[in-house]
Amino acid sequence: MAKKPKKQQSAGTPATVALTAAGADFTVHAYDHDPSHPSYGEEAAEAMGVPPDRVFKTLVADVDGSLVVGVVPVAGSLDLKALAAAVGGKRAAMADPALAERTTGYVRGGISPLGQRKKLTTVLDDSARAHPTICVSAGRRGLEVELAPATLADLTDAVLAPIGRP
Repeated sequence: MAKKPKKQQSAGTPATVALTAAGADFTVHAYDHDPSHPSYGEEAAEAMGVPPDRVFKTLVADVDGSLVVGVVPVAGSLDLKALAAAVGGKRAAMADPALAERTTGYVRGGISPLGQRKKLTTVLDDSARAHPTICVSAGRRGLEVELAPATLADLTDAVLAPIGRP
C-alpha cells in the first residue's frame, strides 16, 4: 500500500497551525535570530537571501481607538495616514507594544498577521501583488512563512491598499 504524501509540516506556531488548518500552500523558513540585529525584518531578509521588498513586517496601529494591522515591506515604513484612510479612519498612531503583544498573542519582532489571538482588521500593502510569494513572520523571531499574497489576503480578510512608504 502506497503511503500518502505528508501535508506541509507546521512549525507549531498559531500562524502555521492556521495555515495548515486552512490547507494553504506555504513554506516555513527558519534562521538563527540575532538579538543584536537592529531590524527584525531586515535580518530575516538577509538570513533567507530574499530581497527586502518581498519580506513584509507586521505592525499594529491604533486607528481611532481600534487596533489595526498594517503589513508592509521591511524595506520601507508604514504610512499611518494611508492606513487610517484604508480602513475609513481619521487618525492613526503606532499601538503600545505591550497592548499589541497581548492582543495578537505574539512578541514584538515575531507578530504574524496570521493566527492572532484576536482577529484584527488587516491592511496589506498593495506592492505585495508584484510578487508571486512574500514572506511574513510565522509567529516568532527567526521564523518566517512564504506564501502567495492572495493567500495571506484571503486568510486575514485583508484590504489591499498603498500603505507602505519607501
